[in-house]
Amino acid sequence: MFREWAIELLQTLGEYGFIGIAAGLMVEIIPSEIVLGYGGYLIASGKITFFQALIAGVFGGTMAQLFLYWLGIYGGRPFFDRYGKFLFIQSKHLNAAENWFAKHGTIVIFTARFIPVIRHAISVPAGIAKMPFHHFTILTVAAMIPWTVLFLLIGIELGNHWDQIGRHATAYLKPIIGAALAVLLLYFLFKLWSHHRMSKNN
Repeated sequence: MFREWAIELLQTLGEYGFIGIAAGLMVEIIPSEIVLGYGGYLIASGKITFFQALIAGVFGGTMAQLFLYWLGIYGGRPFFDRYGKFLFIQSKHLNAAENWFAKHGTIVIFTARFIPVIRHAISVPAGIAKMPFHHFTILTVAAMIPWTVLFLLIGIELGNHWDQIGRHATAYLKPIIGAALAVLLLYFLFKLWSHHRMSKNN
């Protein structure tokens, strides 16, 4: 039922070209990988250009996360405990995101975008913690670029079978998740090295 409804909605949004892709990502009713997969199909069909789809994907995805960030600032955890289900954010996802943010700091705004479960919810603890807006935005955009490019390319490759992107994306996501975790590990090794060096100099 959801699959048929999602396809119908995307086809409606597709009539507006890259603007429809951006809108679909901003609303976040349908997972971003499916929206971007459809964007790849539109590129393959010649209805929009890759550059238009890329800008729409990065803009729409970033705005969706900024919305959650602002809700985190002004609504806090009580808001999401009460209304999070309407935003498709479950308490267990938010708990995991908060634990990651508390443990690893602001770098997870980039790395967590590629990790299932916490990817959607990670913007909330950033808002609650009042992470600087420009820092949050830069890290979010930096993560949205490779995410958008990946699923647009998969959508182009699948063509008319874009709706099967969830099944085909798994093979691509595993190395991406591994790379994201590697970046996180290198970041903390660097922090430990810097802290050790500063302690030694003092």
